[in-house]
Amino acid sequence: MSPLAPTRRQLLATAPAVLAPTLLAGACTELQRSDRSALLGATLRLRAEARGLFFGAAANRTSLADRAFAATYTAEVGVLVPETEMKWRALRPTEGAFTFGSADALMDFAAGANLRARGHTLVWHEAWPEWLDAALSAGRAAAVLEQHIERVVSRYRGRMHSWDVVNEAIRLQDSPGHLRQTPWLEALGPRYLDIAFRTARAADPQALLVYNDFGLDDASPADSAKRAAVLDLLSDLKARGVPVDALGTQAHLRAGQVIDQGALAQFARSVAQLGLKLIVTELDVRDHGISGTLEERDRAIADHARRFLDPILAEPATIGVVTWGLSDRYSWLNGPRAERRSDGQPQRGLPLAPDLARKPLWGAIARALDDAPRR
Repeated sequence: MSPLAPTRRQLLATAPAVLAPTLLAGACTELQRSDRSALLGATLRLRAEARGLFFGAAANRTSLADRAFAATYTAEVGVLVPETEMKWRALRPTEGAFTFGSADALMDFAAGANLRARGHTLVWHEAWPEWLDAALSAGRAAAVLEQHIERVVSRYRGRMHSWDVVNEAIRLQDSPGHLRQTPWLEALGPRYLDIAFRTARAADPQALLVYNDFGLDDASPADSAKRAAVLDLLSDLKARGVPVDALGTQAHLRAGQVIDQGALAQFARSVAQLGLKLIVTELDVRDHGISGTLEERDRAIADHARRFLDPILAEPATIGVVTWGLSDRYSWLNGPRAERRSDGQPQRGLPLAPDLARKPLWGAIARALDDAPRR
């Protein structure tokens, strides 16, 4: 077991609301034999599994070295997503060297805690190592991309539930086809998506291959147009036999924006009609734009998330929900790149408070899972 993984004694010593991972399988079976009242107090992992779904959360080595957090994480979460450890800059500081130590540690943690894992991400225009510009300029883009995906996906073959193969390839204003102007597009044209998905399929035929994007959530004209553009891209990939299995909608929500549940339901239905699965991959709720007491903010966050989740989870093609972090104790929403609240208070966009107590957002996710149709 990884040195990051908590021991059984540590898990059993945690608060009563946290279930030891060794008890999860039996508890889930018991839930399936009983009515919904048995879910009272159950973790998000158990609630999801009771409906044939999965619940996951992003984490990193720093957060999982915190024993109290790690114990709570392994009870609440069924699927681990490395937050940064599998991005290009982390894995390939130089062209000739792969550094798998941190990624391997997270995969060992997942195995030791009986968690599945999702890979994030194989192709992106950020987390860019300095050497990559020169390699692409030298005409080696296809070779470098194929080598990277083959090496990384093969290393974890059979251990990944799914991979975010291509991340955030759509930007409405960038091109007639709405493909984002990235170094990959400049070097290879649109075929870089084909190369990525086909190479990933060859390296691991069993993992679900996901196209992942943001800005697909609210009722704004921009999000409506982006939903249409993403559907056009997926339809084109499917028509040409590119092996994409699912859409990941990141769901970085913003409290105060308008959610059109009918539009979201139709979007989810359209994804299903393409023969694809749907995963909520990076759920959180930014609250930098709303005011009120702590309790009012938490309620607004919870209500906003529930309004998003209900139509998405009502679609049978949806298979899971992942939050981008589990606790405000470790949240990118309060990191150096995040938008700040004018009152200086930290954002509270994740299910658990800094002290790991369950917040209204946890309750909103729990109830959305409980009310989802059984798969």
